[in-house]
Amino acid sequence: MMKYDAIIVASGKGDRAGLGFNKVFYRMKDGMTVLDHSLVLFIKDEDCQKIIVVTNDGDKDGLLSHEKVVVVKGGERRQDSVRNGLDAAESPYVFVHDGARPFLQEDNIEALKEKLQECDAAVLGHVAVDTIKILEGERIVRTVDRNTIFIAETPQAFRTDLLKDCYRRCEDVLFTDDSSLAESLGFEVRAVFNTHDNRKLTVVDDFKDL
Repeated sequence: MMKYDAIIVASGKGDRAGLGFNKVFYRMKDGMTVLDHSLVLFIKDEDCQKIIVVTNDGDKDGLLSHEKVVVVKGGERRQDSVRNGLDAAESPYVFVHDGARPFLQEDNIEALKEKLQECDAAVLGHVAVDTIKILEGERIVRTVDRNTIFIAETPQAFRTDLLKDCYRRCEDVLFTDDSSLAESLGFEVRAVFNTHDNRKLTVVDDFKDL
């Protein structure tokens, strides 16, 4: 049994979604919110000890109620929100997931747990399918082998003490995801390849036909 806590980042304003409210509380056709879909997966997993939802004060009432779910206040930036969530993490491992990715599958979680048996950090994602160009301004300077490009998704999974150490050592560093922080400090991060739809809902069109 691999005991872990899940940090669900759900404190963004979601302005680009054009909904007028936090996009993770958008109710899909099945009656569940975008955030509910992520919560249910982790609630069902016996290895998940605690689900730490990092969200805005005004959004707490919209959360699915369960004994595993605890609420932590979001920060100004995503990395501040994750840091707040980490303060509440107690299990040996921690999964960090975007609340706006409602299509995560159970076998994705199992694959990450399996990978953590052989390493301390792992990231779900997929290999690029489009041709990748490197730009200088508007000028294309070269084409990259797309088979070497890995598009990172979430969850990203870590040994909890490792990720906490990364945050302590890089308090003033700006970064786009947690794995990049671990990479910058020399920790090995392994890829877990995903073949499912795990897109992040961001702009208005993403919410059509949900």
